[in-house]
Amino acid sequence: MNKLYNNAHEAIIDVKDNNTIMLGGFGLCGIPENLIQALVKKGTKNLTCISNNAGVDDFGIGLLLKTRQVKKMISSYVGENSEFERQLLNGELEVDLIPQGTLAERCRAAGAGIPAFYTPAGVGTEIAKNKEIKLFNGKEYILELAFQSDFAFIKAWKGDALGNLIYKGTARNFNPMMATAGKITIVEVEELVPIGSLDPNIIHTPSIYVDRIFEGKNYEKRIEKITTQ
Repeated sequence: MNKLYNNAHEAIIDVKDNNTIMLGGFGLCGIPENLIQALVKKGTKNLTCISNNAGVDDFGIGLLLKTRQVKKMISSYVGENSEFERQLLNGELEVDLIPQGTLAERCRAAGAGIPAFYTPAGVGTEIAKNKEIKLFNGKEYILELAFQSDFAFIKAWKGDALGNLIYKGTARNFNPMMATAGKITIVEVEELVPIGSLDPNIIHTPSIYVDRIFEGKNYEKRIEKITTQ
């Protein structure tokens, strides 16, 4: 099976309106820049996006919000994006705001084939609304469902044509979990290396989870906030 694609536009050829997409990244770190830009150009609409946050106004998922291609965001953080905030407060965007640990576990559970799990996070808050609550050892837990997504958009540092991946530093964040969880996992890498050149002992995501891979271009690697003294 050939997993190698020339660019992001070819890799997302079958992404359609109303699809659900997981997007790796944390803030602006480790986000699939090329895939997001290709999706903006493609004009796909009514998307449900699962991501820790929504980038900033003019970068990352913020670009998709700006073009009104997102109908629902499933995230753990709303800050740093004024357009995200504006659409949320005006009722123009459906938002499922959940604890970050729950977001991570719902990704991991999906990849592990676990349909649901119980967690104490959110008990006694709006997060627990309309969810099953069960008592374990005298403590209440909420039933949370594993995510279901049509695609997972992943950013890695290095990868080979088989789809073996290595992430760099904190850019790993949500990417490994989401790579296991999408029905179709599409990966962009900074450097595409020959098959067999990656040390098997340091591979973070093995090729079995990857369906498509390409070498990205023109990475900006923006700094979200610069603090000087």
